[in-house]
Amino acid sequence: MTSSEAASRPTRAAVILPWERHDRQVDPGSVPGGVDHRTGDTKGYQTRAAEARLEEAVGLAASIGLVIVRQAVLPIRMRKPATLLGSGQVEALKEAVEADEVTVTIIDARLSPVQQRNLERALGCKVIDRTGLILDIFGERAATREGSLQVELAHLEYQRSRLVRSWTHLERQRGGFGFLGGPGETQIEADRRLITDRIVRLKRDLDQVRRTRGLHRDARKRVPFPIVALVGYTNAGKSTLFNALTGAAVHAQDQLFATLDPTMRGLQLPSGRRVILSDTVGFISDLPTELVAAFRATLEEVAEADIILHVRDVAHPDSVAQRGDVIGVLDGMVRDETLDPEWPGRVIEVMNKADLLTELDVVPMRDGAEIISAITGEGLDHLRASIDQRMIKSMEQAQYRVAVQDGAALAWLYAHSEVIERADSEETISLTVRLLPADKARFDRQQAEAKA
Repeated sequence: MTSSEAASRPTRAAVILPWERHDRQVDPGSVPGGVDHRTGDTKGYQTRAAEARLEEAVGLAASIGLVIVRQAVLPIRMRKPATLLGSGQVEALKEAVEADEVTVTIIDARLSPVQQRNLERALGCKVIDRTGLILDIFGERAATREGSLQVELAHLEYQRSRLVRSWTHLERQRGGFGFLGGPGETQIEADRRLITDRIVRLKRDLDQVRRTRGLHRDARKRVPFPIVALVGYTNAGKSTLFNALTGAAVHAQDQLFATLDPTMRGLQLPSGRRVILSDTVGFISDLPTELVAAFRATLEEVAEADIILHVRDVAHPDSVAQRGDVIGVLDGMVRDETLDPEWPGRVIEVMNKADLLTELDVVPMRDGAEIISAITGEGLDHLRASIDQRMIKSMEQAQYRVAVQDGAALAWLYAHSEVIERADSEETISLTVRLLPADKARFDRQQAEAKA
C-alpha cells in the first residue's frame, strides 16, 4: 500500500466500554427507590444499560468519520491503576486490534495520562478516552466564535492534565532565555507554561465575547416576544422539531451533537401570539469536566425562557436515564444560580419519535406530556396549542397608567396583553391588563429605562 492510499483509507476504530460491577443495570421498578414507571422519575439507581451506553459511544465515534470495526463491553471488577483494564483483557484486546487492523481504540471512560500511554504501548495504536473523543466532536462542530473559544479552552485544559509524566523523552533540562523561561526549565514545564499562557488569553477573549453576548441578550429582552427553549438529550430530535415548527433549515441529522450552537427563530402560535423558539446543544451523560462550563454557557437561553420544551426520544431504550441526565444538568444550573429553581413549572415534556413505537410499547408518561413525531408531523398542532395554553395560564394581572402622548407604550400593551379595563383622563390612560410574566418584566424594564 502506498502512503497516499494509506492516508485516504478510512480510520478503523475499536470502541471499548469498561463496565464496572456496580454499573450493571438494575431493574429499578422492582426495588424501592427505583423508577416510577408512570412518571419516569429516577430515585438513585443506575438505569443505563451497558449496551445502550456502548451504542452511544459507537455513535460518537462514527460521528467524526471513524469506521467502527469492533465494539465490546469489558466487565471489570476494579480499575487497574496502570491500564484500567485487566492484563488478560489488554492482551486479548491487543490481538483483536492487530487482527482487525485497528488504528484507533476508543475507551469509553476517563483515562489518566499514565493509563492512556500504557494502553497505547500495549495495543500498538492510538488510544482516545471519552473526554478526548467528545472534545474532538465539539471542536469539529463548533460554529460560533464563542463555541470555538470554549472548545479550544477545554482542549488545552485537557492537554495540560496530560503533560504530567506523559513525555519522558521530553523531560530534559534546557537553558532558558528570559522570554522562554528560567535556567534549567524542563520541556514539560515549558509546554505547560505555553499552554497556561494560551488559556489566560482564551479566557480574556471569552470574557469579551460574553460581554458582547450579554449586550445582545439585553437587547433581545426588549424585543416583545416570549422565549420557548428546546432542551433534550443529544439526538432526541430537537433540531428536527425546531425545523418542523418554524419552517427553518437548521442542520438536523441522525447524529450525536449535530447541533452545538444555539439557534433562534420566530414562531406564531394558534392564538396569533408570536414567540421566539430557541434550539440548544444536546445533553449527554458523563460530560467531560473540561466542557461543563462551556456546555452550561450555551444554555443561557434556557434561563431566559418562558417555556422549556424537554424533547425526549421516546423510542430509545434509555429514555428514562437520558431524562435524568438532562434534569441533572439543569439542577446544576440552579446550584450555580444561573437558573431559577422554579424551572420545572415551565417545562412541557415532549415525547418525540412516536412513529418508531409499536402498539406493544409501554412508555413511562408524565402528566401533561405531549406525544409527537417531528418527522411525520403527528401531534405538532396539539403541541402548538399546548404552548399557547401554557402561555395563557401563566398570565398575570397588572395595572398601568400611561401618558396620553405615549402611543408606543399603549400600542405595546394592546399588542402583548389582554386589556380588561380602560379609563381615560386628560393626561393619562389607566389600563388593567393580563399579560405574561416575561412580558410584564419587559414592559416594566422599558418604562424604567424611559424614565431614567
